[in-house]
Amino acid sequence: MRTSTPNSSAASGRWRRIGASALGVTALVLAGLGTAAHASAAPTVTAGTSSAETAAAKVTWAATPCATPKHQGDLTCNSFRVTGGTTAFQKERAAETGKTAQVTPKAAAATPTGYGPSDLQNAYGLTDAASAGGSGETIAIVDAYDDPNAAADLAKYRSSYGLPACTVANGCFKKVSQSGSTTSLPTADSGWAEEESLDLDMASAVCPNCKILLVEATSSSMANLGKSVNEAVTLGAKFVSNSYGGSESSSDTSYDTSYFKHAGVAITVSAGDEGYGAEYPAASKYVTSVGGTALSTSSTSRGWTEKVWNTSSTEGTGSGCSAYDAKPTWQTDTGCAKRTISDVSAVADPATGVSVYDSYGVTTGWYTFGGTSASAPIIAAVYALAGTPGSADYPAAYPYAAAGTSALNDVTSGSNGSCSSSAAYLCTAKSGYDGPTGLGTPQGTEAFTG
Repeated sequence: MRTSTPNSSAASGRWRRIGASALGVTALVLAGLGTAAHASAAPTVTAGTSSAETAAAKVTWAATPCATPKHQGDLTCNSFRVTGGTTAFQKERAAETGKTAQVTPKAAAATPTGYGPSDLQNAYGLTDAASAGGSGETIAIVDAYDDPNAAADLAKYRSSYGLPACTVANGCFKKVSQSGSTTSLPTADSGWAEEESLDLDMASAVCPNCKILLVEATSSSMANLGKSVNEAVTLGAKFVSNSYGGSESSSDTSYDTSYFKHAGVAITVSAGDEGYGAEYPAASKYVTSVGGTALSTSSTSRGWTEKVWNTSSTEGTGSGCSAYDAKPTWQTDTGCAKRTISDVSAVADPATGVSVYDSYGVTTGWYTFGGTSASAPIIAAVYALAGTPGSADYPAAYPYAAAGTSALNDVTSGSNGSCSSSAAYLCTAKSGYDGPTGLGTPQGTEAFTG
């Protein structure tokens, strides 16, 4: 939980370098010894309501507990869990069945309340690729701490949606520590377990034939998460998803070299959930920075429509101009002399969120999640469907070769904050490249191959 509502100015990722006194208060709250106005307590105190949501039953949500750092210097996850209201998925089902349902605060649902595999595959033109592709590819998920129920929850998600089994026994799923151990794992953490369930389920939804490697860092420090990225690559993953971030620092360029400079590997990173403003490691020039959209069905030929996910000036998809990372050669926008966030995007609005099955530290059952923690593993899985990257390539460059083509859904509406009028595209969607949604969302796999 946060020690403020999701719309407050005390944003999770930018708490990476907060003072010890604030962390002390956070520790008391997490231990149950303090008080906090957090959304999971009751829907009436939840500040998160989406601009995409127009029905009477407003969707409410709360940041997952891993969005609050445990220690000074920690990075945080970029996810929200829906606590009440009627999601886009439920509204669409209500239109089909005539039966309206709502998410119940503080309790899991017996059936899914968010978008599932068929929805995501259809929305992004991936149905055929997901059916035929991905065999032999491994998607690595990097998160902090242990989820003891990861394998069981993943099995439930996949069996419920009719996806192929992905278990330790059949060699499809593997969980390791940052040193590669399958037995000496980090301390369990219920907040990060929610994040891990979200990431595993999204990789499964988009690439059901892929193998999955879960690498659990000892803590959410940059050093331990970075070592986990390196371990994932050492173990053979060519696609690595990272759904965490924090404020930029002058050390980021050294982190680039130490942890993210892996030619031939598609590394995706969520752009952040705090609206306009750069975040690391999304700002690394070696990764694909993934922004977030609100996804809804429409009467268009595509059948879906998207706009920038934004709740308020302090909540929505991240974007911006890095203060430290150099501009990669494939970026040509002129309003930012250094690295611009984002590259591409996918669904992230909790009101149009995705279905997740989770059982560790929460009521066992189905939840709906949002945040750019959802979009990062989705894009990693799209890369996996597209095939193994060239051994000398940095796959973040691939979508730029497809800019302006039908291989990407150009997102042209919405904003995630205020920025300079001379570089308004850094915070406002437009035709072509923009900060909040990058070059757009996938329409098939063509934009994600070399």
